[in-house]
Amino acid sequence: MRHARNNVWQWTLVFAVLGLGAGCGHGNGPQRYNLSGAVTYAGQPVPAGIIVFEPDDAAGNQGPGTVAEFSGGRYYTPRGRGTVGGPHVVRIIGYTAQPEGGDDSTGARPLFEEYKTQVDLPQSNASHDFHIPADHR
Repeated sequence: MRHARNNVWQWTLVFAVLGLGAGCGHGNGPQRYNLSGAVTYAGQPVPAGIIVFEPDDAAGNQGPGTVAEFSGGRYYTPRGRGTVGGPHVVRIIGYTAQPEGGDDSTGARPLFEEYKTQVDLPQSNASHDFHIPADHR
């Protein structure tokens, strides 16, 4: 699991850099919208994790993606670096506790394998909840 978690954090960093680099031209990029919501697994709030929003190229949506860390079952996209709205592929990794800088001393471990879904997000500030079923391991 340690190797898988390290890959997740590396993967998150790549998406974060891509999200920061695209559309950071002081208003020259596409309009981005704040998004927030709940993340539950088996009906319970996920203690900690990451959520990645990627515009769905296959559905004709383009623009920068974004990454949000979450805790207590709630996420908020970074201010000014939200989603572009429209069809997105969303990937979620949930942990038993908030990992601290990749250090396993917190005892954080993944609750489930990466959860992937597709959503059509509004082109406005909004809320969207994600409910991961108990049978997703």
